[in-house]
Amino acid sequence: MSRIDPAYLVGLDIDGTIVTHEGELLAPVRAAVQRTVSAGHHVVIATGRSVLGALPVLGALGLDRGYAVCSNGAVTITLDPELPSGYEIVEAVTFDPRPALELLRGSWPDAVVAVEDLGVGFKVSAPFPEDLEGVVTVVPWEELMAEPVTRVTFHSPTGTSEDFTKLAAAIGLHGVNYAVGFSAWLDINPEGVSKGSALELIRRQLRVQPMHTMTVGDQRNDIEMLRWAARGVAMGNAPREVKAVADEITGDVYDGGLAVVLATLPGVGSGTLEAS
Repeated sequence: MSRIDPAYLVGLDIDGTIVTHEGELLAPVRAAVQRTVSAGHHVVIATGRSVLGALPVLGALGLDRGYAVCSNGAVTITLDPELPSGYEIVEAVTFDPRPALELLRGSWPDAVVAVEDLGVGFKVSAPFPEDLEGVVTVVPWEELMAEPVTRVTFHSPTGTSEDFTKLAAAIGLHGVNYAVGFSAWLDINPEGVSKGSALELIRRQLRVQPMHTMTVGDQRNDIEMLRWAARGVAMGNAPREVKAVADEITGDVYDGGLAVVLATLPGVGSGTLEAS
């Protein structure tokens, strides 16, 4: 396939956008991502997952070069198959988690806190009710607040996303950037840091014009990057407030909605590639 000019910067969320909520990567979506890369566009994964959580999806998509944004924008990596680990961290923005953790402590009966241990895994206040990437270590509460971190995650197996949206407003989180996820899952990052802010730095590095940017996402932590892009696309399964900020809405993740919108990029089309 011939490469097009100008190339677009295409920022893609993972969960609920590239893969279903069960973690399935549909063949048409994988093929569409490969065609987008083959056309010469810059496909950049922009995810709330840690680096360790993003790597398997990058591998499944066949993305081994370029950039990826992890931890909701706090961590940016470059991909290079010649590196021992296949990637290198080029930016990691940290913050003091103590003020936020002191507000959260005791605010929800069965909530568990995790702080990201970059490149290793997570430190948690108690056994986590859902899988986390890497090494997960239960530590005393004070140790969670001992050092600057890239992200704090606050999660409850019994709450809902609506519960945590109200909770965040009620306790008055300030000086940080936060987003409530698909379930009762609250991610807290350094102030001013988002998927959108990280993609802007990559855009400048790649010298892509602002008019040639597109992002696709489905959750509240995608709102900043949908607003940032010249063309922000919400998945059909996105909550109402996410759809409200998007320029357009594509199909549901279970219907391969991402493949549909990628096919509209110059040089991509709706052809097929054999999965490898």
